[in-house]
Amino acid sequence: MVRLDGVGLRYNNGPLVLEDLNFALAPGAFRWLLGPSGAGKTSLLRLLTLSVRPTTGRLSLLGVPIEQARRRDLPPLRRQIGMVFQDFRLLPHLSAFDNVALPLRLAGRPEGQLRVDVGEMLRWVGLMRRAEARPAELSGGEQQRVAIARAVIGRPALLLADEPTGNLDDAQAIRLMQLLAELNRLGTTVVVATHNDSLVARHPGRALRLHEGRLTEETAVSVTGLATPGRRATDRIA
Repeated sequence: MVRLDGVGLRYNNGPLVLEDLNFALAPGAFRWLLGPSGAGKTSLLRLLTLSVRPTTGRLSLLGVPIEQARRRDLPPLRRQIGMVFQDFRLLPHLSAFDNVALPLRLAGRPEGQLRVDVGEMLRWVGLMRRAEARPAELSGGEQQRVAIARAVIGRPALLLADEPTGNLDDAQAIRLMQLLAELNRLGTTVVVATHNDSLVARHPGRALRLHEGRLTEETAVSVTGLATPGRRATDRIA
């Protein structure tokens, strides 16, 4: 599903913001992505959403070597990747319904089926009554729920989330994690970047830890939120 071999990334002529990343994720894996601010979490997510290509090393997504891929090969890959952004990135001129429906319309989903699917997703995130509201009319938490619904509506093969619970209360965060867990159970590979230690503690799993652009280790997070010994970054992660 995901494989990085010696991957590094720099922006323009600046210093490396990611360096010598080596790991692989099997289909259906779940990983927390942890590390302090500036560790490189968002840059790694940008690589995995194909927003940028590696400066060094090799990246393979969904079986496709990215360094060899042509520009026209990337849009079909991106349609198999869902992304929940910190800043939402909703289209301001579209309603909540149409923002969520956008990936399905781009994929050519029939309008009748699309309306059923989007309606069910908006009900699940508690926003059916706000379906016709535009982003400026929604609270930050409501906008985040729309962004989450848009990211998962197409059942992506790979789902990436950058601080997805940052504007949610505890009840909404629990519902989000239930949705992510169900998608993961059905086979979606999920990577969630977060600073929320209590969220990680409530949902233990394996974690990738970044520090100053390097993958320091993979650990298993226990139910108490304490890290238990894991593999070193130089080991292959399955």
